[in-house]
Amino acid sequence: MADDQEVVRAGLCRILDGEEDLEVVAEAGDGEEAVRRAGATRPDVVLMDIRMPVMDGLAAARRLLAEDSSVKVVILTTFDLDEYVYEAIKIGASGFVLKDAPADEIVRAVRAAAAGDALVSPSVTRRLLAEFAKVRTRDNPSVATLTERELDVLRQLAMGLSNSEIGVRLFISEGTVRTHVTHLLSKLDARDRVQAVVLAYETGLVSPGHTEDR
Repeated sequence: MADDQEVVRAGLCRILDGEEDLEVVAEAGDGEEAVRRAGATRPDVVLMDIRMPVMDGLAAARRLLAEDSSVKVVILTTFDLDEYVYEAIKIGASGFVLKDAPADEIVRAVRAAAAGDALVSPSVTRRLLAEFAKVRTRDNPSVATLTERELDVLRQLAMGLSNSEIGVRLFISEGTVRTHVTHLLSKLDARDRVQAVVLAYETGLVSPGHTEDR
C-alpha cells in the first residue's frame, strides 16, 4: 500500500486488512520506498498512489513491472481524468480506482488484479481512455486476427463489463467468455484486459463516448 498521505494510507490498510482473504504486507510513503518494500515482500498486488514525492507512482510502477512481471499494480488517484493514469495503464498497471471510491470497489479492484482480471470501471476508466484516444489513434494489425466473437467480447470489455455481464449480453457462458478473453489477449499481446481496452480505443474499434448496448 503506497500513498504519501498517512491518514489515507492508514484508512485503506484498515479496509483491506479487514477482508479475510487480503493482507497488507507492507506500506510506503513514496514511490522509491514502494519499490524497495515491494522487492522485499514480493506482494501479489501493489495499490499505488499516482502522485507521491521522491518518486511518483508512474515511475515506481514502471520500475516494479520491469523488475517483476508477475506483480499487479492498481493505481490510486484523486482525479478521474489524469494523464498519468493513462500512461500507467499503458506500461502495464492493472486498472485504477479513485481514492474516494466506495470501499467495496477498492477491495474488488485488488481482488480482480490478483486474479488477473483487472478492474475496468465503467464510470471512470471509459471516460479516461476515450479522452486520450482522441489524439492517440493508431493502427494495430493484430486486431485483424480477432474473430467476430472476440471483437464482440473486446467491445464489451471496453464498456467496463465483467465476464458474467458479457456472458449475459452475448448469450454465452462465463467460461466461454473467459476463453475468448484469453485468446484475444494472446493475439493482441496484451498483459491484461485493461491494455486490451486501451488498444480498442486507440485503434478506433471503440469510439469515444461509446455506449452501444450489444
